[in-house]
Amino acid sequence: MKKQEVSIHEVMLFSQRVAQLSKALWKAVEKDWQQWIKPYNLNINEHHILWIAYHLKGASISDIAKFGVMHVSTAFNFSKKLEEQGYLKFSKKESDKRNTYVELTNEGETILHDLMEKFNPEANSVVQAALPLNKLFGKFPDFLELSVIIKNLYGDDFMEIIETSLQNIDENFQKEDTFISTNEPTEKITS
Repeated sequence: MKKQEVSIHEVMLFSQRVAQLSKALWKAVEKDWQQWIKPYNLNINEHHILWIAYHLKGASISDIAKFGVMHVSTAFNFSKKLEEQGYLKFSKKESDKRNTYVELTNEGETILHDLMEKFNPEANSVVQAALPLNKLFGKFPDFLELSVIIKNLYGDDFMEIIETSLQNIDENFQKEDTFISTNEPTEKITS
C-alpha cells in the first residue's frame, strides 16, 4: 500500500481549524457547565469526578484522571474535597492495595441525580445553537469524525466510558414528555 502524503499547508489549516473551533466551543461548554452546577457549589472537575465515579460504579484515582482528562494530583485533590463534602468515599481493594478507589455515597448519588433532573436545555447555549441542526436533520450531531480523532488520541476504553455514560443516561434517567421547540423561542411543553 502506497504511503499517502499530506502537505504541510493542509496540516496547518486542519490544526488551526481544530484549535480555533475547539477553543470557541469549549468556552461555551465551560460557561454552560458552570452555570448548571453553580447552585450545587461544585466546579467542573468535581462534577466530572462524580460523573465518572457514577458511571464506573467506583473508580480508581487513575481512572478518574484518565477519563476526566486531568492530572492524577488534580483528580486526587478534587476527589478528597468531594469526600470532605460527603459525596465520595475512598477505599482500597484487598486485591489492589496500591490504588485508591472512590465510590459515590448516597448523598453523592442524590446530588448527581438532582443535577440531571435540573438540567435546563433552555439555559444551555450549545444546545440552543444545535437546535437548528436538529430541526434540519431530525437529530443532534453525532460527531463521528471527532469521535474517531478522540479515539485515536485516548484509546478505545476512553470512548467506551463515554458510550457507557450515554447509555446510562438513556436507561437510568427518567424520560419525560417534555419538548423544546426548534422553530420558535424555546418553550417547555408537557403533555
